[in-house]
Amino acid sequence: MNVKPAIAALAISLALFPAQQQALELNSKIELPDMGDSSGTLITPAEEKEFGEAFFRSLHSQITINQDAEIQQYIQTIGEKLTANSDAPGSPFHFFVVLDNNINAFAGPGGYIGVNSGLILITEAESELASVMAHEIAHVTQRHLYRAYEAASRLSIPTAAATLAAILLGTQSPELGQAAIIAIQAGSLQFQIDFTRENEAEADRVGMQTLASSQYDPRSMPTFFERLQQSSRYYGQNTPEFLRTHPVTASRISDTRGRAETYPYKQYPDSLGYQLTKAKLRVLTSPDTADTLKYFQSRSTQGTTEQRAVARYGLGLLAQHQQKFETAESIFQQLSQEYPNQAQYLSALAHTALDAKNYNTALARYKKLTEHFPDNQAIKLEYISALLKTGSAESARQNLLLLKPKNQQQPIYWQLLAQVYSDLNKPAESHRYLAEYYYRTGQTKDAILQIQLAQQSKDLNFQLSSILNERLNFFISEEKEARRNQ
Repeated sequence: MNVKPAIAALAISLALFPAQQQALELNSKIELPDMGDSSGTLITPAEEKEFGEAFFRSLHSQITINQDAEIQQYIQTIGEKLTANSDAPGSPFHFFVVLDNNINAFAGPGGYIGVNSGLILITEAESELASVMAHEIAHVTQRHLYRAYEAASRLSIPTAAATLAAILLGTQSPELGQAAIIAIQAGSLQFQIDFTRENEAEADRVGMQTLASSQYDPRSMPTFFERLQQSSRYYGQNTPEFLRTHPVTASRISDTRGRAETYPYKQYPDSLGYQLTKAKLRVLTSPDTADTLKYFQSRSTQGTTEQRAVARYGLGLLAQHQQKFETAESIFQQLSQEYPNQAQYLSALAHTALDAKNYNTALARYKKLTEHFPDNQAIKLEYISALLKTGSAESARQNLLLLKPKNQQQPIYWQLLAQVYSDLNKPAESHRYLAEYYYRTGQTKDAILQIQLAQQSKDLNFQLSSILNERLNFFISEEKEARRNQ
């Protein structure tokens, strides 16, 4: 199936139009015309869903998407709080963290919104992170990705998705061929200049409304923009992708600050989840363990009691990462006693036992955690992993089936299912679910191979054989369509 993807005009503004000229455009008075939403006649909800899923799959081949269940749960929770107060609360959204120290955030089709770990770590308040996410949500709710359809060429969905991913990330996708590049360059340059300028202004305005309605500080948006602008002078040739695609100017800062001042002033404390997520990301993405150790050590004696506890949590995660399990165990034991209702501290204690191969202890801790926090999906995923490591495959399977539907759409769900059926000595099912995992992470060739391996398994029955034939034909069709414009 071909659609008119909303990428050609966007591609030109990001790839061909100089940032300096964008800044000049933004310094002029912004008047937003009523552009309407003709996209509703150009793409159906089903096509939009398909485009978004293809976009997300393509991302996996170009970047490292976070698989930590706690981090995913945090970013999804913040995103859902914002979308519930947006002007499209019923629209589907999918939030995720990219493990990359570069400063970037982006919105893709189908409500897929990514935030780089580097951007999260440079925020100084949770409201600043929320302001970036609210801005990206506004790009989706205001249909900015789809208003460019009239200026776009016709590309297959896989190629369109890969192209858009490469543009938004500032990368060169290995999936793109010369035909796709020529198609991108066939759009209207002048349309793009206007589109980008109006796009950003509207996303700021609508995003701030969402931010304030969600009980985050509206002043965080101009504050974060201002800090980015001030720091940009030190980047030289290495300007962050976020500043290339979201040029920050004095007039833009002034406009957002003026809007923010219309809201009454009050304190907006950060959640503990925000602080703990930053600590975990700092450990996961640290290029220098010694520097990270010094960072947490210096903060373990400063600030509030809660902030010092977060620093100790960071030290525990670092010890765990370095396989210093006795040190990690001691730190997390103390934190769990001091904060018996804080899931992250208790989960870290259970995870330490699992990493140290104290499986019975780990399993007992996770089981207790699932009873204490019955709605915590991150803990449930950790528990399932622990069950698999302790040889309890059938129990793991049953727990997987109890996960919420949105968690069953994550790639890790299919990966865990594949492991479950491998442990249950059902290779056909294992290969089948591993194929689904590969497909959802943008590895269609590997998905095809897994289906073929499943078809050769001895435990094949008629019903499963029919499913495998259908999926194989689908994967082959997808692979051919992806190659059409290469």
